[in-house]
Amino acid sequence: MTSLTIRNLRKSYGALEVLRGINIEARPGEFVALVGPSGCGKSTLLSMIAGLESITSGDILIGDRVVNQVPPKDRDIAMVFQSYALYPTMTVQENITFGMESRKVPKAEQMQALARVAQLLQIEPLLKRRPAQLSGGQRQRVAMGRALVRDPALFLFDEPLSNLDAKLRVEMRSEIKKLHQRVGKTTIYVTHDQVEAMTLASRIAVMHKGELQQFAEPQTIYDRPDNKFVAGFMGAAPMNFLSAEVTGEQGSSLALAGTTGTPVTMNLAVPLNGKATTRSVLLGVRPEHITLHHPERGPGKRACAVVSAPVEIVEPMGAETMVSLRLAGNEIIARFEPDDAPEVGQTVPLSVDMSKVCVFDAQTERLIN
Repeated sequence: MTSLTIRNLRKSYGALEVLRGINIEARPGEFVALVGPSGCGKSTLLSMIAGLESITSGDILIGDRVVNQVPPKDRDIAMVFQSYALYPTMTVQENITFGMESRKVPKAEQMQALARVAQLLQIEPLLKRRPAQLSGGQRQRVAMGRALVRDPALFLFDEPLSNLDAKLRVEMRSEIKKLHQRVGKTTIYVTHDQVEAMTLASRIAVMHKGELQQFAEPQTIYDRPDNKFVAGFMGAAPMNFLSAEVTGEQGSSLALAGTTGTPVTMNLAVPLNGKATTRSVLLGVRPEHITLHHPERGPGKRACAVVSAPVEIVEPMGAETMVSLRLAGNEIIARFEPDDAPEVGQTVPLSVDMSKVCVFDAQTERLIN
């Protein structure tokens, strides 16, 4: 198995700098997801790893070899594209073996590799069909088969599931995860879908405006995001942000800004102890950490703050109910149990799990607690 190392990588088109000092190291056999909004530079970075884009400065190493000037065909990589890129006039078998045919691989060796990959991807019945006779999921399996048959050192995936419908995306996500577990090759996977990144990757590189925002394990990125952008981008329902002022001894509590009358004060599970450079901060709370308060149950082991807020929107989703409420002048999203679902216009007591909140500096937007 081979590692991938990216050192201080930069990419400019004239005066426009699209990548700024990217540093990432994928360990041998690791699955790394590059995630971020459109235009953040993730696909450009993948193209540079593949050798399809030139490097302005910095280094890319596959294993111990610097590949900055190495042609794509000599990098020992295989790439799976968003558009499948299958030859429409060729059968599945011909699409998969085309690269080997071009490299003059003996026929017996081609058939052996084809059989291995077809069994791995469960596409044996499709080998005589042409791409037009396949579903989207089947085409993506063939595209992966064409990459797998080479047995490369490094797999590159460029948003391979974005053309599939929601149900098929979930199925193919599971297939890709199983495939990686069986093959064990180092994989770099580009996606704008944070759910894909969270479920597939062993580590995630979050990118924004050409810069690496955070590179860590999925749960670390979700629970302890380095800054407000990462916190807001990662998560099927984004983190709630509330402006607040630091109060209490050693920064032990926060008073929510925008409240009228008596301030809404929330005690922190862990005091800031001078970590905040100003009194103004942003309180970040995930929707699942805001639930309906049940006084009879007590707080249990959690450090909870109890506040009240009027309900604006209720969205039943089967296993959970998403509720929009108005707190201190801000719209917040909470996840309720279906049996707890309130009615629009109702003012309900909320329990906020203060052991799970994040506190960000209001000016730098960096995590401080």
